[in-house]
Order: sequence, then structure tokens, then C-alpha cells
Amino acid sequence: MRLGPEDYSPALVRKIVRQGGKDSFTEASQELQEHENLEIGAQQVGRITERVGEEWVALRDREVEAYKRNELPRAYAEKPAAAAVMADGGRLLTRADDQPPGAHAPAWRAPYYGCCLTLPARAGKEDPQPEPPQKFLDAARVPKLVQEVQSRAGVPRTGSGRSPAVSQTPPRRRRGKNRLKKKGVGLILRTVVATMASAEEFGYMLAAEAYRRGLDLAAHKAFVGDGEASNWSIYRFHFAPLGYVGILDFLHLLTYLYSAAQALGGRPAERWERYERWLRWAWGGQRDKLLLALNAAARKVGPAPKNAPENDPRSVVEAARRYVTNNAEHMDYPRYRKLGLPISSAPIESVVKQFNRRVKGTEKFWLEAGAEAVLQVRAAYLSQDGRAERYWNMPRPLYRAVGRNRLALAA
Repeated sequence: MRLGPEDYSPALVRKIVRQGGKDSFTEASQELQEHENLEIGAQQVGRITERVGEEWVALRDREVEAYKRNELPRAYAEKPAAAAVMADGGRLLTRADDQPPGAHAPAWRAPYYGCCLTLPARAGKEDPQPEPPQKFLDAARVPKLVQEVQSRAGVPRTGSGRSPAVSQTPPRRRRGKNRLKKKGVGLILRTVVATMASAEEFGYMLAAEAYRRGLDLAAHKAFVGDGEASNWSIYRFHFAPLGYVGILDFLHLLTYLYSAAQALGGRPAERWERYERWLRWAWGGQRDKLLLALNAAARKVGPAPKNAPENDPRSVVEAARRYVTNNAEHMDYPRYRKLGLPISSAPIESVVKQFNRRVKGTEKFWLEAGAEAVLQVRAAYLSQDGRAERYWNMPRPLYRAVGRNRLALAA
């Protein structure tokens, strides 16, 4: 049997790394024992997973450097009809390096996540969905939706989680065999990028992945993100020059509109009617009307004092006004729908959730290098282009055969 530097067969190392990239090292050790009858301690699982993850980080970085030199080869079966690139951030806890065991100097960090999507051709002359989805007009569901987005993105809350005037909205349609199918954009292939590095470095990683996939050759292509400034810096530098259409994620916009409509006050029915009116304007691309309404709302409540909390009604209204003002150029939603492009960052939100399940938690403290390695393993297995298999088929670096630091690279 051929053994690698870890004293395990290549097939077993693959199982260890896949499990260590999916679950905590302790859970991975338990899974391997229960389902594979393999007694491998959590520390050993961690060492092997991070070692292989570091190798894959190096492979990724070499591709990025090749992209910067205009030497990165393309790798796609055929030119995509439509494509989208999406970016977002997550959270995880790091601890100080070169310290004894324990969580020394813990700090929250925000890794960057991205996904590159190949989409079917859906462009047409007519808006395929001129009316907002029913879930955005359901007074029982919208507050829960808003709270979920706020908890992930740190959007200022209104301080009220109650549902306003459920009777003011049409009842939900019953689910049955004859219900209409959802009108989604669809998805052919997804690949994923993740890093602890800076926004600038992440931008190059995302651009390199999109180039390698040939997404820039699509007839219609989008860059979708929330209002985070770093997203649009990446867009302007890497994607706008190549003809990508910049699109503000509609769900984050909805959250700001709902929060401001609540903060402005009035009876529950009035608040809901205000939100629905603003939502319909946004969905219909009536940005001028929406901006006028938010400017009027900001004047009505007045400016917030210097030390006002984020959930102060004046702060909430001003945040929504500023959000729409700063992102209005990326809010022409009827045009995007006609082009068959996504207006929601739901695919990257799903990716972020899957990363968070692995790396986020109040009892998970990462060294930065270890986090980067595990993120790379997770990204490879979340990608749908056989990336992990491609990495496994590449020659691995040589390691010392014996000694205390036997998994250190050979000189």
C-alpha cells in the first residue's frame, strides 16, 4: 500500500481532509470512527486538514499570480450564455499566534467569500416578473426575513420585531400541485472563493476565478453585492471594465426600506403601506420617487444627535436614505430582470451560511493561517467544477520523512 507523509494512504487522507473541512476536527474524528472505523484523533485530523489546505492555498495563489501576469489559462467547456459574480463577508473568531494553548487576544474577523455562477440564457424584451414576489408582500414573513438579514449583516434594527397589520396584505396562496413554479434565474455551475486576506487580494482572487471560468465572455453578466464599499471597489476595478452589470442585492435594500418605514412611525397599517409603496417603487426601478420619499422622511424626523444609537429612528431613516443614494446606479431592477440576471445575492448568502457552519462560533478560535487553510478546503468542496479532485491529482510537495517536524516541507 502506498503511504503519504502522513502515514496514511492517499484515499484515507482524502477522507480525513474532506471531513475536516466540513465539520469541526473533533466531530470529524468522531465521524471517521463511527462510519469508517478509523481511530484518528482530532488533533491529527486538524494537522492533516490544515496541511493540505495550505497546499491548496499555494495552488490558488499561483493561479492568481498567473492571472496578474496575463498567463492564467482558461478552463471552461464552452462560453457561458450568462454569468454572475457575487461577493459577501462572514465572521469568525481568531486568536493570537505564538501563544500558549488557549484563546489569547480573541477578535472577530471578517473573511471574504465569493461565488462565480454560470447561468442559462434568459434575456427577453419583457420584464418576466413586474410584480414583487409574494413573500416580500407578506406582513407575517417580512419582519422575520428582515431580522434574519440584520443578524447576518449588522443592519440597524428598528427595535420592533412585531408584524404590522397582517390583514393589510393578501392571504398566502395555498400550496398545491397546481401552484406556479418559482421564476428564478437558475444555475448551471457554481465555484467558490474564500480568504482571510485583504479586500484587495480577494478582488484579484475573484477576478482570476471569473476569468479562468470564462465568465467575462458571457453576453450578459452581473456583479451582485450588498452596499458594502469594498464590494463596489472590487467591482469598479475588476469587473466594470469588462462589461459586468453592477446590481445591488434587492434583499438588503428591502431590509433598509422596511426598517425606515417602521422607524418613521404611525399606525401599524400606515407603516406597512409605506413599506409596500417604497418596495414597489424599488422593484419597479422608480429610483427618483424612492429617493424623494426617503429625503422627505429624513427631513420629517430630523438629524440624529451625534451619539444616537443605530436603532434610533432618525439614524435608521438616515441609513436608508444614504443607502439608496449611494447605490441608486445599481438599482435598475426591471432592466436586470429583462437581461435574465439575478437581483438577489441568495447564492452567495447560501455559501456564507455553509462556511459559517464550519468556522463561526463563540467556541471556535482560529489562528489566521489555520482559518485560511480550512476555508480553502471548504471552498474546493463547495465548488461544483471538480476542483478538489483537480487539486488531489496534482503532485503534493515533498515533506521530511522522519523526525519531530516530519510534516514540515523538505528543504
